[in-house]
Amino acid sequence: MTKDEPTQVDFYRDVLGSPKFVVAPMVDQSELAWRMLSRRHGAHLCYTPMIHSSLFVKDPKYRKDAIQTCAEDRPLIVQFCGNDPQTLLEAGLIVQDLCDCAAVDINLGCPQAIARKGHYGAFLQDEWDLISDIVNTLSKNLRIPVTCKIRIFEDIQKTILYAQMLERSGCKLLTVHGRTREQKGPLTGLADWRYVKTIREHIKIPIFSNGNIQCLEDVTRCLEETGVQGIMTAEGNLYNPSVFESKIPLTWEICKEYLDLVELYPCPSSFIRGHLFKILHHLLALPSNDGFRSRTATAQNIEDFRRVVNELEAKYLPIHEGVVEYVQELSSTDEPEKTFNISIPPWLCHSYIRIPPEEHKMKLEEAQKRAEDPNREKRLFYDEEGNQISRKKMKKLRRLNRKPGRQGSQNERSFDLCAECTNPVGLKCSFSMCKRCCKSHCLEKDVKCIGHKLLKNE
Repeated sequence: MTKDEPTQVDFYRDVLGSPKFVVAPMVDQSELAWRMLSRRHGAHLCYTPMIHSSLFVKDPKYRKDAIQTCAEDRPLIVQFCGNDPQTLLEAGLIVQDLCDCAAVDINLGCPQAIARKGHYGAFLQDEWDLISDIVNTLSKNLRIPVTCKIRIFEDIQKTILYAQMLERSGCKLLTVHGRTREQKGPLTGLADWRYVKTIREHIKIPIFSNGNIQCLEDVTRCLEETGVQGIMTAEGNLYNPSVFESKIPLTWEICKEYLDLVELYPCPSSFIRGHLFKILHHLLALPSNDGFRSRTATAQNIEDFRRVVNELEAKYLPIHEGVVEYVQELSSTDEPEKTFNISIPPWLCHSYIRIPPEEHKMKLEEAQKRAEDPNREKRLFYDEEGNQISRKKMKKLRRLNRKPGRQGSQNERSFDLCAECTNPVGLKCSFSMCKRCCKSHCLEKDVKCIGHKLLKNE
């Protein structure tokens, strides 16, 4: 090591600024506008969304869309996924010149089906030689450090060896998600901080812990129990961007602040929709707010989203201020036979707590039994006019409602008919005919039709 080369501790302290509060890389969710919102509310370090290294190298448009940042968006770590050392290196070389990022992170933790299909993320964790080659290649050839994000194995000793291999290969900072690759979706369960603590005791590089962070008290407890340098959160941040400030803000205030940032740093409407569904989750889950939920799902521009937020504020601000009495109602996910001691009203930002995997499995078994019961009472479906319709018809209507630009089943798209037969006319036909009739007409009259690409013999 030369005297000018920074040590591993220097990277965490001097380059990153000793961050404790970290916003995770989230596909379609940790875009620039959201990162800036999170930084306003206490985040010390942010990651970009996961970027596909091969697309980043090959597609200039994808590259431009993937790396959106500004001078205030620092420190920033860019995360890539992939399984080819040279492609990942090329992506790293591009990004280190493209933006002033602090490091490149290798995604070794994504457990989703798309990662299995693309052979990256947590589905590389059994190929240690390949992973070592990737980290070593980037570490030796980039002028910025390489970091990694992993999930644990069930075998704690294997997890320790895994982390040590990454350290030897050149990883300068390790984020440990205390769940296995199989713990996802309804089977997520709790992250195991004991694994994180044990890894911390066996490697020297800085560690971030990821998982089980829903409030600032969780952050403090995790730091104490694991001894890590920083805490990374994804869902906790999405449901309450003020999680690192130990605040429980009004949902509409956070929504409006985020929408203002989107005006400065535009992003696709699907990103906005995803964020508003998280922030407003507890409000939109109430049956009386089904209309707001549908409008959020079909909103196409920032004005549509603002209208929903403003109307929710108008409805719940008088309740929040005590002018109007609040009558508690169960959300669509609550069971009527259960009662809850809800200390946080739904118009305030707070976390979403998943049911335990065991309870989820029990519910699946009960649902399967009901489905197999020949005497079960079948659910009936109705259209807007109260007419009973089939389940298939109801699904079609719901799809159409999610895409308001499309015409509904009551007003199906109609086609003009061919001048010679009953087939639909070609939309660009010069003679208002279907292709078959147009072809005969062109041969008979020795003319051409550009619309059907029927050119006469010169």
